[in-house]
Amino acid sequence: MQGVDLQVLAAARQWAAEGRRFALVTVARTWGSAPRPPGSWLALREDGLVQGSVSGGCVEDDLIARMRDGCLCGSLPFVCRYGVTKDEATRFGLPCGGTLELVVEPAPDVALLKALAERLARRELVLRHVDVARGTTSITSAQRDSALTWDGTRLTMVYGPQWRLLIVGAGQVSRYLAQMAQALDYDVTVCDPREEYGPTWDVPGARLATTMPDDTLLAMAPDARCAVVALTHDPKLDDMVLLEALRSPAFYVGALGSHLNSMRRRERLAQYFDFTEEALARLHGPVGLPIGSHTPPEIAVAILAEMTAVKNGAALPVTRTTAATQTDHASACEVP
Repeated sequence: MQGVDLQVLAAARQWAAEGRRFALVTVARTWGSAPRPPGSWLALREDGLVQGSVSGGCVEDDLIARMRDGCLCGSLPFVCRYGVTKDEATRFGLPCGGTLELVVEPAPDVALLKALAERLARRELVLRHVDVARGTTSITSAQRDSALTWDGTRLTMVYGPQWRLLIVGAGQVSRYLAQMAQALDYDVTVCDPREEYGPTWDVPGARLATTMPDDTLLAMAPDARCAVVALTHDPKLDDMVLLEALRSPAFYVGALGSHLNSMRRRERLAQYFDFTEEALARLHGPVGLPIGSHTPPEIAVAILAEMTAVKNGAALPVTRTTAATQTDHASACEVP
């Protein structure tokens, strides 16, 4: 679950604790262009206060008006559609003939939301089911390959714990990467045991660990919603965390360095630690998409772009040799 979705859940639980009436609205299906993908949701309080989003704003405005008019009352979930006609799509700001199909829960099961929050706190993957035909909701355990489904009457959504990022090295690139990653709702930990770097770390929201990188990663118990990026240029630190990261379920493992140094790193890992070609194929190095990055913030953008592509299952360039330009420059000039 992304941070914005956690905010929706937290708001709903807070309003329930205050005795306020609220509804949950989830994007079940889209046609054409739509501002928010299926699974996006919002919580809408009786006085019109909103947390989350399902479109670019106009649909939210209509939902708020309907809530205030008492049109979103009742106890059973129902389906609501926007953009069915061209005029309606234009009125609600849906681009290129976009259409939204929403599932509205005017009286969500508060106990179920509490159970969902507790399971997410334990870093579990969870399915939440809304059966519009029967008027019921439930939660069950999800698998790693579980996906949102909607057959017109039953909506199944996948929720998971917050994505996490471990950055090894507390240098300039790490500062920008930590800031940008938090904007994408990552829970960020920065690890640097070196006395020269740790004391000057001051990025709000990003925890600093001064233990050794491999110990830090093991303590985190990495799962499939965890990314690891090594940025120190020091094999004694980078290689240590990569050894554990490549053996873990982490969805993304990357290391900064030139194309030549990245090849040597792979050779080291294969020769001394018996990593197979298949295992080493998980290592992104030179790290980041080849966008011609030179400065620390540009390198951070390239890294986050690649992480996002991997997380979302988007295709990456077939060859990584073109990425050498950006990281060759970084390895020569960037202070770790």
